[in-house]
Amino acid sequence: MNTVYGRIALWALATVLAGFVVVVGISLYSTRHETGRTEPNRYDSVLIDDTVAAWRNGGATQLREQLDRMNRHLTGRYSLTDASGRDLLTGEQRLPPKSQAPTRTNVFPSPDGAFRLVEVYQENFRFRATIPYHALLLGAVAVLCGALAANLASPLRRLANVVDRFGAGELSARVNSTRKDEIGEVSRAFDRMAGRIATLLTAERRLLQDISHELRSPLARLAFAAELARTAPDREAAIERLKKEIARLTDLVGGLIQVTRAEGDPDTARMQLVRFDELVTTLVEDCRLEAAQKRCTIGWDAMAGPAVTLNGDREVLRRAVENVLRNALRYTPAGSGVEILLTRVSGAVRLAIRDVGPGVPEDALEKIFTPFFRLDDSRDSATGGIGLGLAIAHRAVTLHHGRLWAENASPGLRVTIELPTG
Repeated sequence: MNTVYGRIALWALATVLAGFVVVVGISLYSTRHETGRTEPNRYDSVLIDDTVAAWRNGGATQLREQLDRMNRHLTGRYSLTDASGRDLLTGEQRLPPKSQAPTRTNVFPSPDGAFRLVEVYQENFRFRATIPYHALLLGAVAVLCGALAANLASPLRRLANVVDRFGAGELSARVNSTRKDEIGEVSRAFDRMAGRIATLLTAERRLLQDISHELRSPLARLAFAAELARTAPDREAAIERLKKEIARLTDLVGGLIQVTRAEGDPDTARMQLVRFDELVTTLVEDCRLEAAQKRCTIGWDAMAGPAVTLNGDREVLRRAVENVLRNALRYTPAGSGVEILLTRVSGAVRLAIRDVGPGVPEDALEKIFTPFFRLDDSRDSATGGIGLGLAIAHRAVTLHHGRLWAENASPGLRVTIELPTG
């Protein structure tokens, strides 16, 4: 037997047969020790009285009927004799000398001593009589063992089927077992493993898709900058542009790898206590030069904001806030500014970053966090946006069990990051 069901069924059958042999053995042993009784028990006394009464009341006819009933339903062959041992029906001598008497003969006298009830014990009678009961017991145990085998084998077959499907590439295949036993634990362990693998594979696929899609434009600009550095009259300016494109490309790939790695394998995230207000202050200082080049201002007062400490991956959080801030700087008009507000709410902290640009259509407010989503209006024209910054920020915030949403501020767009502080 090469299946769990077959092995369980085989062991169950062996158990049933062993039990059957034990029951039969006990039955035979007990019947062997029922012979040789010299004193009638209570039941025997009733039989003697009934048999004598049948003889006295109905003669040979009624006695024969009584003995036939006893012979059919009891374990011996019965006859009624007189005090000398002569059969009242046949006249045969039923009580030969003791040395010649059958070894399995019991003799019980009537209370008045005038009659003898002779029982010649039939060794196999009880066994034959109990065969139907043994068969019924055997059948019931066989059915229960079959149900047990099915109960154990069926979930294992289902688990094997799900494993095959998962191995064939169906990453959503799960057992979803509700059993509380070891089979259920194994099934749930597989589901956790499958979810982990699916997350890792999805993250890797997303990373490959993001990089393959997004590297096209930076590489094209990098090739153009390299050619320009070779042929342009102002080589210094061309080299600076080349460096800028290289830095931009490096930053893009680094951000993708960092967020995807933390998202796909949370164990790699370097969780620590982070002063979130100080992190925002550092990012604002880093972006002031870029804002100045656009003749924009960043409205942020580090002293006015609350001191906030939360548990997270500092670099991933920095990437999220920086992407939202640079996105606001990219779309805010020259001569205007970006406003940043940090507030505490119940069990969380909110960072709201608002620009005064053209805003976003209401039906696109959720879509702007989708990778490579681009608007057709002035918000993405001539900005150099790549449609990935807010998507990376959204994934980074989700990794920290927070929320990220956008709303039109009329004018401009307000993007809010909410992170738990507990």
